[in-house]
Amino acid sequence: MPEKKQKTRLVGVADIKMLEGPHTRFTELKFAFKVLTEFIKGFRKLHFVGPCISVFGSARFEENHPYYQKAKAMGSLVSQNGFTVLTGGGPGIMMAANQGAKEAGGKSVGVNIELPFEQIANPYLDVWVDIKYFFVRKVLLFKYSFGFVVFPGGFGTIDEMFEALTLIQTKKMPWFPVVIVGVEYWEQLKQQIHQMNLTNTISPEDESLFLVTDDLDEAMQYIHEKIELNAPKKKVFKRKWWLGE
Repeated sequence: MPEKKQKTRLVGVADIKMLEGPHTRFTELKFAFKVLTEFIKGFRKLHFVGPCISVFGSARFEENHPYYQKAKAMGSLVSQNGFTVLTGGGPGIMMAANQGAKEAGGKSVGVNIELPFEQIANPYLDVWVDIKYFFVRKVLLFKYSFGFVVFPGGFGTIDEMFEALTLIQTKKMPWFPVVIVGVEYWEQLKQQIHQMNLTNTISPEDESLFLVTDDLDEAMQYIHEKIELNAPKKKVFKRKWWLGE
C-alpha cells in the first residue's frame, strides 16, 4: 500500500478514536495542541486571500453535469465582481467554482479536508491549505467569507448551509448573503423550512435569510446588496517579511 494512503487511513482511525469519549489528560492535551496547530496553519495560509465568497456543493458532479457548468459560471462571475472564490478545495462543484475563478483571472482558494478515502486538492487553486478536522475547516471557510453560494449537494453541503443560516439567525455573524442555487432541487427543503415557521421552531423572518434562485445575475445582485448593507469595513494588512509573507 502506498505510504500516503496508509497515512490518510490512519488519520481516519485516530479521528474516530478521539470521538469515543474521555481519554487520558495527556491525550486530550495533545489533541488540543493539534487543533491549535491546524488553526494557526489555516490562519497563516489564508491571511491575505481578501474578501471571499464561499461556494458549497456536491463533490460528485462530473465536468459534463449542468450543475458543474453553472458553478463554473458562478465562480467566474464572483471573480469578475472582485471577490476571491473560496471552496472546500475538492472535486465536483468545488472544482467547478475554482476553475471558473481561475479562468476568469481571479483568485481561487481552497480549504481541503484530509479524508480516510483521500480527497486531493483540485488543480485550479492558487492557494490552499490541507486540514485534518472538519470543524477547523468549517471555521476557516466562514472566517474569510462575506457571502455563501450553495449548489445542490449532500449531507456536507446541507451542514455548511445551515451553519451559515444558524450563525446569521443567532447574530453570531452579520447578515451575509446566502444564495441557494437550484430551485427544483431545493424545493422540498424550502417547504420544510416553511413548516418550521408554521410550527414556531423558527421565526417568520428566518425564511428571508436566504435567496433561492437559478439566475446567477440575480444571485450576484443579491450578494452585492447584502454585502453593502452588512459587511464590515475591509481591513488591509501589510506583509511581514520576517514571517515569510
